Amino acid sequence: MPRFKCIVSYDGSGFSGYQVQPNKRTVQCELERVLTDIHKGKKTRVTASGRTDAGVHAVGQVIHFDTDYQIPGEKWPVVLNQKLPNEIVVRHAAQVPETFHARFSVTGKEYRYVIDRGEVPTPFRRHYAVHHPLTLDLDLIREAAQQLIGEHDFTSFSSARTEVLDRVRTIERFDIIERGSEWIFIVKGNGFLYNMVRIMVGTLLDVGYGKFKPSDIRALLEAKDRTLAGKTAPAHGLYLWEVEYSDARRK
Repeated sequence: MPRFKCIVSYDGSGFSGYQVQPNKRTVQCELERVLTDIHKGKKTRVTASGRTDAGVHAVGQVIHFDTDYQIPGEKWPVVLNQKLPNEIVVRHAAQVPETFHARFSVTGKEYRYVIDRGEVPTPFRRHYAVHHPLTLDLDLIREAAQQLIGEHDFTSFSSARTEVLDRVRTIERFDIIERGSEWIFIVKGNGFLYNMVRIMVGTLLDVGYGKFKPSDIRALLEAKDRTLAGKTAPAHGLYLWEVEYSDARRK
């Protein structure tokens, strides 16, 4: 049965996260509702690269689904977008081998987190950037972010609800760029634990306030204790930006 990979963008503001939940509106529910309708009532499941929480957005979420319909890959975005709510857009689709798996074939992900540094909040960005008008030391934040690069056990930077036992991950890049009145945290790695990006950002903001020193980051990693790191930053500033797959697994 043909398998298709889709790149999906969505505004997470109106959803209770990506994953199916009873009696709640989720991105996965909407995707499966539309695919089931297209397949004339035959339940069609989708598999994503990973879930996102309520309020979290995606620019480049990746899903796959199987279908016996002979629709070319380039036509699927048109077919799906006609029926999807306008908060969800399928940007690209292509047929892939049955060995491709949207979750298990992932080799890396990039997340971005947006901070609005304006003196007053911008109402049009209230769902898409977290307002932080207080004085923060960006140089210290950048110095601290570099301490997170490399292979580490990120237990201190993952939610207490994290279920996986292996919490070692590799961060390849952690930059903070300025764009107008906004700071954009860009983090790329081979995988992320539950709430990991939001906890890292929350801790880095504490560095900017002076609660932690950049050198404290190493000690937090070594402690493997979630209670020692900073607060979890709000969900609505977070974007799943891009999901990567090796060439070998694409084919």
